[in-house]
Amino acid sequence: MNAGLPVRDRLLPVEALPELDVPPGEVARARELAARHGMVRDRGVDLDDPVITRVERFAAERDRPAVADGRRSLSYAELAVEARRFATLLEREGVEPGTVVGVGGERRIEVLAAFLALELVGALYVPADGSWPAGRVRDVLDQAGAALLITVEDEVPAALREGAEAAGCRIVPADAARECEPWRGEPRLESPDQPRYVLFTSGSTGRPKGAVVEHRGMVNHLYAKIVDLGMTDADVLAMTSPLGFDISVWQMVCPLLVGGRVEIVPDEVAHDQVAFARAVDARGVTVVELVPTMVRHLLDDLPDAPAGSLGGLRWMIATGEELPAELSRRWLEAMPHAGLLNAYGPTECSDDVTHHTVTAPDLDLLRLPIGSPIINSRLYVLRRAADDTWAACEVDEVGELFVGGVCVGRGYLGDPDRTAAAFFRDPFEKSPTGRLYRTGDAVRLLPAGAGGEDRPVLQYLGRVDRQVKISGVRMELGEIEAVLQRHPGVGAAAVVVHEFDY
Repeated sequence: MNAGLPVRDRLLPVEALPELDVPPGEVARARELAARHGMVRDRGVDLDDPVITRVERFAAERDRPAVADGRRSLSYAELAVEARRFATLLEREGVEPGTVVGVGGERRIEVLAAFLALELVGALYVPADGSWPAGRVRDVLDQAGAALLITVEDEVPAALREGAEAAGCRIVPADAARECEPWRGEPRLESPDQPRYVLFTSGSTGRPKGAVVEHRGMVNHLYAKIVDLGMTDADVLAMTSPLGFDISVWQMVCPLLVGGRVEIVPDEVAHDQVAFARAVDARGVTVVELVPTMVRHLLDDLPDAPAGSLGGLRWMIATGEELPAELSRRWLEAMPHAGLLNAYGPTECSDDVTHHTVTAPDLDLLRLPIGSPIINSRLYVLRRAADDTWAACEVDEVGELFVGGVCVGRGYLGDPDRTAAAFFRDPFEKSPTGRLYRTGDAVRLLPAGAGGEDRPVLQYLGRVDRQVKISGVRMELGEIEAVLQRHPGVGAAAVVVHEFDY
């Protein structure tokens, strides 16, 4: 148990990361190829400001609606006050800067307020989804070292309570913040590389891995969405993701950087496609993000929705699993007014690292492109040479994707071995905090003119290890095997994936 320990003391420092074995000549060649093929994208954006600072700035300039969840709505000023009440509660409960606090339950305004409050007091956010089994809650809170869990529902789900208690985590209801005075301090952001949140992904040992994301990586990803989607204060983003998914962070926060609005969609609406389409129209939602499976269900059920449904939608973002060309064709035909963005990225790199706007010429490809890098990211396609060193790939050559830039996170919390297996000192960009992440994904650069782009773009070809995605959920088959083998009646286990046509 690591409850209350500062996160910085449980991370592998960059100088302790292994070196990626790339010969000097290949280092120069990889840099040159990445630059020539548009796999380096630098853009100056302000990564220093806390999100709460932007919220309070909009509140002072011209207050406007910030967030709604079907139960209530808050303006920017009201959201800022609620966040500061939560900050007082956190400080009263003994939360120290650099430690981890759990926030658990369903999607609600209180989750966003608590997220901003943690930014104020300098602590890290780790979500515990209300739908998780008790064992998952226990593992996440225990590995995160969370001494406190803020619960946002009126009645704490039994599994959430059981898991928190098993992890030795105190439970504090969000309602306790109502009696607190707003906290009056300045946000405790020491530097842009300060760890901001921990999200847990599947692990092959049977225990999840806690990926630590920095403030600057998070904010850079928010601005990447703003830039590539052209988001303004007129946009309304639907928050549909469960709290345990990395996309929940940007869905919850991104519009607040431009004065837009977050619409938190409850599960009973998000899982009913006709009800969801009605909610998108009624609430003026302009940006939606779904896994392709849910995009398919939405298109299947649209004939049962009112005529003209989704007419105000500007963007559909597909993420979490491979986007089929056939599904993209259906979307472009049914929704010509709404762009389709294919997004790809690992949790370890602050969420998405590539974007691709799907167009009709892309549909002739066997597999759609995942595109080119988001701002301030650097992508390298490398292959193992005969001498076991790494070499840069040419266009159309299959290799493994490596990610550099400010998006790369700190590694896995309290897990130096698995950190050292996936994170390296960046040989291509020499800087004190330069890290390179090995995605484990096979990709290739498509030549200019393939699909709808006049420049090379990346195409995803699958995992190089045994990690898979099912309905947008990333998991390792080895983790499932390890859990099965914990049962006293199981001597050995093997897990494979089958695809069925229904």
